[in-house]
Amino acid sequence: MSVQRDFADFWNLMWEANLGLCAGFALLNAYAPDQDLPWKPLDLSHPVGQATMTKVADFEIAPGTVAEVSEAQTLACIQLLNDAGIQVERVPDKDDGGFCVARGLVRFKSGAVTPPSDRSIVMQCPLALRYVIWDRQVLRPSTRALYGQDPKQVDTMGSYACRRIYGSTDRNARPSEHAQANAVDAAGVTLRDGRKVSVLDDWDGSGPQGRTGRDLLNRIRDGGCRVFSTVLSPEYNEAHRNHLHLDGAARGLCA
Repeated sequence: MSVQRDFADFWNLMWEANLGLCAGFALLNAYAPDQDLPWKPLDLSHPVGQATMTKVADFEIAPGTVAEVSEAQTLACIQLLNDAGIQVERVPDKDDGGFCVARGLVRFKSGAVTPPSDRSIVMQCPLALRYVIWDRQVLRPSTRALYGQDPKQVDTMGSYACRRIYGSTDRNARPSEHAQANAVDAAGVTLRDGRKVSVLDDWDGSGPQGRTGRDLLNRIRDGGCRVFSTVLSPEYNEAHRNHLHLDGAARGLCA
């Protein structure tokens, strides 16, 4: 009888534990912010949360993914952008035979996003998602706080470029994220009133925009580190003295 009673007590305990877990999940699902819950769909208007970048990663195309799955992921990514009020153009994939392979490419056309100055640049669709989140949750709030206005455009220096990291000629050097259209370089920001905040001129606070320009650039760099995998600034090395490098690589670095 003692064994049967112990067994019954065990199952009662398990049942109560399961009920507690279900109740906890229900409370979490009901009251926690959607951006912190990985099972809630990604919403580009939400603040950056604990699960935001995990949700973005769901749209990334892994090496070896078959064409049908790759295209389905890209179309889902484009639909998410459309739902956020942003129109993009699907751009043909790029493949030089193995070194520079860029799939799921899009180009911003119009809509609720601060455009790149070069409207022709292409990005992997997940990088475009990161760009939109950065624009809405970092860039625009920063320009409003410091300059009282929205940005007119991000002054870009390009995205896709079939080259090795830092433009190296070393055949052993790995491909740059630019070779997969998974990086965009931002030289600065043009404001609605025409003023320009330049990484080259304003990073140290001694340029035309003074301390306010320096503060803006630091805010969009620091905030970018919550959205992009890698953010490199003039503080990283001389090669980045005139731009912020923003990418969606698997590794992470903020400098």
